[in-house]
Amino acid sequence: MYPVSDRFLARLAESHTPVTLVQLFLADGRVIEVPHTGGSVTVDRGQANRRTCTVTVADVTLIPRTPTDQLATYGARLRISRGVDYGDGSQELVPLGVFRLDSVDGDVTQGPVTLQGKDLSAIVADDKFTAPYRATGTVASAITALIQRSIPGADVVSTVASTTIGTRVYDVEADPWTGVQEIAAAAGAECYATADGTFTISTLPDLLTTEPAWSIEATEGGVYIKASRSMSSDGVYNGVMARGENTSDNVAPVSSLVVDNDPNSPTYWSGPYGRRPFFYSSSTLVTTAQCLQAATLKLAQLKAPNASGDISSLPNPALEPGDVLRLMHEDGSRELHQAASFSVPLDLGGEFPIATISAKEDA
Repeated sequence: MYPVSDRFLARLAESHTPVTLVQLFLADGRVIEVPHTGGSVTVDRGQANRRTCTVTVADVTLIPRTPTDQLATYGARLRISRGVDYGDGSQELVPLGVFRLDSVDGDVTQGPVTLQGKDLSAIVADDKFTAPYRATGTVASAITALIQRSIPGADVVSTVASTTIGTRVYDVEADPWTGVQEIAAAAGAECYATADGTFTISTLPDLLTTEPAWSIEATEGGVYIKASRSMSSDGVYNGVMARGENTSDNVAPVSSLVVDNDPNSPTYWSGPYGRRPFFYSSSTLVTTAQCLQAATLKLAQLKAPNASGDISSLPNPALEPGDVLRLMHEDGSRELHQAASFSVPLDLGGEFPIATISAKEDA
């Protein structure tokens, strides 16, 4: 969760006035604070562009009409924040994302005008290779080079162990952002643009060992509105075989199979669940040790029960995908969930739907 004060989290469950801020950074250097009437920021770790936004405004002058307006709009960015007004003259805002402005649409005389954007990963994805590209080095250095190729000076933060990759050559027209994710997967990680516009390389937090970031409780003063839960074996694997073959480095094929060997696990490789292997191949893997590491980290994610939930609570703009949530139902039963996707309103709307993964009972 984005760092906020204890006062902030406590105020979310109390009567308060939400505060939202939308800033438009035009390509000509001007920064405009945009009065808005609504919109939302959608965050979904299952999408290539993790953060997208829609902003509704009344000001029709934001619709570009002249060549000068168009030049200023193409390449513009939105920075969006939401927080609380404490009523004592102070506010606390948290970022919801930095977005490339992709479209401006509306009635030129009456409005409203709708602004839409994608997070900065879209800039990397659209900058397709026009010549063969060679990625090499470590996971962090190779990803940083790919991102900064499209966004010079972009901040890239890695929280994973240094892992050397084999040389990976991408063809003309290949998607660099897909390449970023492939390289991150060599360390069992993922890469995404964060709420403050930086890029992070990290692994999904472990539901069993991570301290819950937020409690959603059906108690007096709690933020719980309603919740449902489902469970499926689809997408749940108990073995991962990681394989690598790299002709660029003249490396022979390597592989490693890692399985759930815990007899007490419901997905035990030799148990009643059966054998359900997942296969992952990449030329970035050039040693058996690298295959073992990649397979081990992937298995930790893939053997998690495919339990999901749909929770509605009062809005929390500081929430991030992967955050562990402690949920208490009206009957007093408790569960741990992991946030997967949600949508933060930019108006005074009440419900805040959160889709979750990897739900489990909480003692």
